[in-house]
Amino acid sequence: MEYVVLNGEFITRQEAKIDVEDRGYQFGDGVYEVIRVYNGKMFTASEHLERLVSSAEKIGMKLGWTIAELENLFTALIEKNGIGTGIVYMQVTRGTSPRNHAFPPAGVAQTLVAYTRDMPRPSKNLASGVKTILAEDIRWLRCDIKSLNLLGNILAKQKAAEAGCYEAILHRGDKVTEGSSSNIFIIKDGTVYTHPANNLILNGITRQTLEKLCLENGIPFVEKEFSIAELKSADEIAVGSTTSEITPVVEAGGQPVGNGKPGPVTKALQSLFEQEIERQCGKLGENI
Repeated sequence: MEYVVLNGEFITRQEAKIDVEDRGYQFGDGVYEVIRVYNGKMFTASEHLERLVSSAEKIGMKLGWTIAELENLFTALIEKNGIGTGIVYMQVTRGTSPRNHAFPPAGVAQTLVAYTRDMPRPSKNLASGVKTILAEDIRWLRCDIKSLNLLGNILAKQKAAEAGCYEAILHRGDKVTEGSSSNIFIIKDGTVYTHPANNLILNGITRQTLEKLCLENGIPFVEKEFSIAELKSADEIAVGSTTSEITPVVEAGGQPVGNGKPGPVTKALQSLFEQEIERQCGKLGENI
């Protein structure tokens, strides 16, 4: 039997029902997070939940649950569903109210939903790398908010899928921003470059973890805009996200990256990232 969380209560997935006038369904009026689970433990849970609170505040919504309450709920959900390696997904909407673009009246209860899913580590991609396309970034100007409004991301990801690629690397004009569901890193002469954490990208938790690991291990990490030309001339490229971890890119826009194989800096970053996972969650059984 699979359990989900609905408004703080544990019920079966079959019992879970959301009103048709929930604002998440009607407007995408809400925020979400995805937390990786290794060995039954959440990885970087505090960072994800703090970002959930921050995203909610940026859309004028104060969450009705504390970080501690959410962490306890999701830990119990993982245990109830027996998740070893997987994810826990959560979203909070502004609640159910007659359809109106303006916010509902004060006192309307938020809707909290969370579920788990088994998901193995992407070992093949981590070892062999992935292909990507380039696509114009058509999203709104508040990509720093992890909102439910993902249509621009979905359209880009579909273009990548139709091209037989893993990810779409987005750009606004000549400047690379991020992937459709990941942050983008280029490596040149041993230095890791990534777009600054402003309104044009989501400041990924994997991105934040990678920055910390680079600083701790003497790997130059620079937040700086870079162009499509700089992307194409990079020694290495990697994408980073909760479910992708640190995945090498071996082809970008039909052009090989470096020698077309995962590079040494990316491999070093993967190793450091695995060590951080093991520090928080215990020994991994699917090393690359």
